[in-house]
Amino acid sequence: MKMVYADTLGLSMKKFIELLSVLLLTSTWSACVVAALQSEEEELALVYGDKSFVTIASGSRQPIARAPSVASVITSEDIAAIGAAELDEVLEIVPGLHVSHSPIGYNPIYTIRGIHTQYNPQVLMLVNGIPITGVFVGDRSQIWAGFPVANIARIEVIRGPGSALYGADAFSGVINIITKTSTDIDGTQFGLRAGSFNRRDGWVQYGGGFGGFNAAAYLQAGHTDGQREIISADAQSTLDFIAGTSASLAPGPVNLGYDAIDGRIDLSRDKWRLRAGYQRRSNAKTGAGVASALDPVGKNFGERINTDLTYQDANFAPDLDFTAQASYFYITEQSDLVLFPPGSLGPFPLNTIPFPEGVIGNPYKWERHLRFNLSAIYTHWQNHKLRFGTGTQDDDLYRAKETNNYSTGSPGPLIDVTPFLLPHNRRVNYIYAQDEWAFTKDWYLTAGVRHDHYSDFGDTTNPRLALVWETAYNLTSKVLYGRAFRPPSFSELYNAPNPVLTGNVNLKPETNESVELAFAWQATSTLQANLNLFRYQMRDILRPDSGAVVQNAGRQHGEGFETELVWDARNDLRLSGNYAYQQSTDEATNQDPGNAPRHHVYARADWRLMPRWTLDTQLNYVAGRKRAQGDTRPDISDYHTIDLTLRNQERSGEWGFSFKVLNLFNADAREPSPYGTPFVPIPNDLPLAPREWRAELRYLL
Repeated sequence: MKMVYADTLGLSMKKFIELLSVLLLTSTWSACVVAALQSEEEELALVYGDKSFVTIASGSRQPIARAPSVASVITSEDIAAIGAAELDEVLEIVPGLHVSHSPIGYNPIYTIRGIHTQYNPQVLMLVNGIPITGVFVGDRSQIWAGFPVANIARIEVIRGPGSALYGADAFSGVINIITKTSTDIDGTQFGLRAGSFNRRDGWVQYGGGFGGFNAAAYLQAGHTDGQREIISADAQSTLDFIAGTSASLAPGPVNLGYDAIDGRIDLSRDKWRLRAGYQRRSNAKTGAGVASALDPVGKNFGERINTDLTYQDANFAPDLDFTAQASYFYITEQSDLVLFPPGSLGPFPLNTIPFPEGVIGNPYKWERHLRFNLSAIYTHWQNHKLRFGTGTQDDDLYRAKETNNYSTGSPGPLIDVTPFLLPHNRRVNYIYAQDEWAFTKDWYLTAGVRHDHYSDFGDTTNPRLALVWETAYNLTSKVLYGRAFRPPSFSELYNAPNPVLTGNVNLKPETNESVELAFAWQATSTLQANLNLFRYQMRDILRPDSGAVVQNAGRQHGEGFETELVWDARNDLRLSGNYAYQQSTDEATNQDPGNAPRHHVYARADWRLMPRWTLDTQLNYVAGRKRAQGDTRPDISDYHTIDLTLRNQERSGEWGFSFKVLNLFNADAREPSPYGTPFVPIPNDLPLAPREWRAELRYLL
């Protein structure tokens, strides 16, 4: 703990003052506000919405203070108050979760409690409780290009293992996106947004009755050119230095534009619910380049389609709630890329002839995922809630195609080649059970276990235990234990030998065990404080060796804490924030594994200016990111950003308006570029967007 305080106090006085600036600003506002207006307290509550209950922790709705996990809830009211347009802007609110970025399209890396990897398969993302994970590299898609938030009702996040309930990839955390139903929308809403970088979005959503069904529908279309911050040197710059060439396009801008279409339908009647979603990304640019070499002409096309049919009968039999669900998820990723620019020798050590058109690679792949599960909740025995279930899933990378001009290691024509990853299929069967037991007054024990059988590597069993004590009328204490796993992706198992990555069919899953101690304290009617302490142990980490062959070769442990505070300072002013600290160690080197922030501060102030008008201020401070072992670059610079949002709440038959400025003081904020096999790093990392503005109009019928 002394080390923690010393590290914190080591911040310069300038940065300490900057950290407090947002709180000083809100204090000034508070002193200037006149007498509270009628119903301001109720209106301020609307900024946050219902955050007192959570479903993701146990699979059933329950008070968040008593949930058997460390959980956070972000409501649609939160999302609107901060003026967010994309999911990644919202998730930075969560204590211990930082959104970093990959060079590949600036895809998000959800770094939870110090666990940071480039493809980020250690975080499970669900949409309405159903995974949206691909099997190619285990991420959500390599052609992500944002997830709009207009149709999100709430987001529930647990930090720590969740495999006892959710299975694969619920490793460092689980993010469940819950979309809006007819009740959430209740009418027709139109929205328009414009902003920096030629951003243009428009959407419409409807909720109500349709042909005897409760119906919700949503459609959004958008375009952005993306921010164009300059990368002064890239991976090709390093290769130029080694080979004596001058092919690099750096200094040059990152490329982050795309066109997007998103749509969802939700139909329910009696015990049945049918949902479908569609996401299309076209002309999606390459970010800082797939090979960390600038690629201004490469582009990507991606589609994600998901459908699910659910039957739920709360009175299927005495004391029995029964659910059956079938779902389908489809992904396609089609990329036309210039991996290294014209004049480059590429990454081929023995090549001496430049590629006149650049090193070109065009991988295409298609996946489909079928899932079916049965679950039940049995409440016959007093003080027990038994949940049990079984299911099966079929993960099928059923088609792959590749063209390139480098298959022989030297320049050649663009030809069809055997893909580096051929089609493969995986079948998973699982069974789980969980008991929520109120064994005495104010004490609750949740115990669960799940067993998964994989057709490609075998079996894995993952338990959880959670002891919750309502210590006092305003204090809840928890002790939590969980074990989780992350299965090898198809690229880690089956990639054909190549300079980037070679698969290994003998791999087994990564594992993570975690112990947590958590406290939730309602200090007064206007002050809520939380404290979470954790320690985790990762084993059998999947990493490429010096020959780029994937091995179960790593171990890592970490510990830290998260503090949260919500204070209704006045009837018209709410202050909230959190501070997260973590320290992780790679056990092979006894060094920090790199890239994850040791310190993360988030602060927010919501001020009700007058009825229907709010001013929201956010501060995000990221600090203490070390380099990976062997990376001789200086440590990654700390940064802080401040965002302001002015919002007018729409009412039926009236327009609503919001205006947001992101990175108000134009901070030079950067996320780390990867180092180590197979990456050549970008020397000065990945620049984030400069000062940016957005204006939004909404109309509710």
